[in-house]
Amino acid sequence: MKKIIYLLFFIYGVSFASSNSYTDASNTDPEIGDVLKIKNPKTVSFKHIDFPRLNFIVKRGGISNYKSVYGELVVVKKVNDNNGEVHVVLERKDGKKFFGFLKQVTANYNQSIDSGEIVKVTL
Repeated sequence: MKKIIYLLFFIYGVSFASSNSYTDASNTDPEIGDVLKIKNPKTVSFKHIDFPRLNFIVKRGGISNYKSVYGELVVVKKVNDNNGEVHVVLERKDGKKFFGFLKQVTANYNQSIDSGEIVKVTL
């Protein structure tokens, strides 16, 4: 009787472990239409999202800080895969322009997710 109980526990454990260890690789890849949120960077400026430098923003008539993009929802418009690096083209979800003059920006998807500059939003 003990052997049967141990066998059932073993089968249950193996089936539970195998079902949770499977991860879909395409789940981490970006797709066109995914919604992302721009977060506060750990440093002063963004390293993996290609926003213009602050002096260029001032020359174009904007305010010289990145606080206007913190917490903004963006939509993936294009995905480029170059030698394992995934670059995405981002556009604001509300249709406005970044800093009043940029319609789209590019970002290195994997590095910006890892550094916490952007996070995936589930709606």
